[in-house]
Amino acid sequence: MVTHSTQIRPACKTRAWLVPVIAAVLALGATQRAGAQSDAHALMEGRGRDVSFPVACGADIQPRFDAALAALHSFWYGQAVKEFTAITEAKPDCAMAYWGIAMSVWNQIWAPPTPANLKRGSDAIARALALGGKTPREQAYLDALAAFYTDYDRLDHRTRATAYMRKMEELAQRHGDDVEARIFYALSLLATADGLDKTYKNQLKAGAILEQVFAEKPQHPGPSHYIIHAYDYPALVDRALAAAQNYAICVTVVPHAIHMPSHTYVLLGRWKDVITANDAAETAEADRGTPEDRIHALDYLVYAHLQQAQDEKAKDVLDLALKIENDLIARKHDSGLRSRPFGVAAMEARWALERLDWATAANLPLRPSRYPYAESVPHFARAVGLARSGRPDEARPDLERLAALQKTLADAKNLYWARQVAIQLKVASAWVDRARGRDAEAVTQMQEAATAEETSETHDTLSPGPIGMTAHEALGLLLLELGRPAEAFDAFEASLRSGKNRLRSYAGAAAAAAAAGNATAARSYYGGTRPELKQAKAYLQQAAK
Repeated sequence: MVTHSTQIRPACKTRAWLVPVIAAVLALGATQRAGAQSDAHALMEGRGRDVSFPVACGADIQPRFDAALAALHSFWYGQAVKEFTAITEAKPDCAMAYWGIAMSVWNQIWAPPTPANLKRGSDAIARALALGGKTPREQAYLDALAAFYTDYDRLDHRTRATAYMRKMEELAQRHGDDVEARIFYALSLLATADGLDKTYKNQLKAGAILEQVFAEKPQHPGPSHYIIHAYDYPALVDRALAAAQNYAICVTVVPHAIHMPSHTYVLLGRWKDVITANDAAETAEADRGTPEDRIHALDYLVYAHLQQAQDEKAKDVLDLALKIENDLIARKHDSGLRSRPFGVAAMEARWALERLDWATAANLPLRPSRYPYAESVPHFARAVGLARSGRPDEARPDLERLAALQKTLADAKNLYWARQVAIQLKVASAWVDRARGRDAEAVTQMQEAATAEETSETHDTLSPGPIGMTAHEALGLLLLELGRPAEAFDAFEASLRSGKNRLRSYAGAAAAAAAAGNATAARSYYGGTRPELKQAKAYLQQAAK
């Protein structure tokens, strides 16, 4: 087990939300010529500092390459592609610029590349290999990335990602003084981590590497960003807070970077910080980002507003997201990114289920998707809503579709999401049993769902939190209805251990403690000034409907 020894402290001292060179930076790909002398400081403004990746492409190209790499480190993929492409136009023999394009169309810790991006990346790395690295170090980077794209039509994604990771491990060991090699090796560990591994082997190994680099180059965007991802799990998140705060200060123009600290804040239950970060991120995405990432930020906003019992604000955000979605549909826009279909479906389901609005949940629109875990969301919400509305027989098609989607994920060896959809299926089936008067069966199914949830307590950053309810919350609500408040209290407290400050868990624990006559616990939950406390009585009233 890797120990956590490095103390991370924010390194950047100023935050410049608006910088005069932003327009020039964004236009970099279109305006800079081969012979122009770039201003390294201006190019890096708002992207961090300390990024230095020497390439043998000319002194005039070096600052442009470093700026493009900084964009890549903050997952500003579209901008990075533009800037690396501009370098290839200025210096067609710069092999590493083609490497940059191939790196930028593979979003390593997100979903696998689309077929179009696989071809684009494969073509780019093939061009780079044809040119050849101008130094042994450059050639090592080209060979490593080629391991991912080679035989992409024959080998599965994980096999190729693992091959790249092994190559990066060798590169980092061979070039021990190469900071970028260590950073990219750490990122490759995160990209190949097992989503169900509760020992967090890869995450902790990557985190240890990144913390060492952070100590050497605290203003580099990569270490802070990837530390957030490495520790983006309930069990590890405390380790990420300082890096998140540092990243928010150091990188101020990249939309994803503005959003990224909220990954840490959401797991810590710091709802106001989540809202502040994503208000800014949504604005940045609208200005210079992508509609998919904008929807992702809006999903975090809906979730955080609901945890603050700010229902009207959550609804305003949902309405904006649906307006964006309808516009994208009208324009037939489809980038293939998963954050859009998942985010839209998740926001609709959250709005209904978090407020126990069963009628709205029962009537949510179906949203077919190439991503089974996105398509599952409305089916789960509809099945729960129908069961809770006293219409269990009508939930059958949704349960059947959930089962089919779960099998699709399992067959594809997407084990993390197969487990999550299996939990959804058990929770929904339990509510159907409850509606049919099969209370013992309902409790058994819900307990099984809660156990599965606890044993798979990992986190996919696609979602800020559970869809509508955790399995433990659902169990607590069921047990409250069945007159078993002491057991319900235990279930709500179990939910709070992994979902800090969730409204339903907090209010449910308060209500269950009071109903069970647990005066000490009731005073603990009711004794503060949190907005959740105002919802406790309403929670019981809604639960009884």
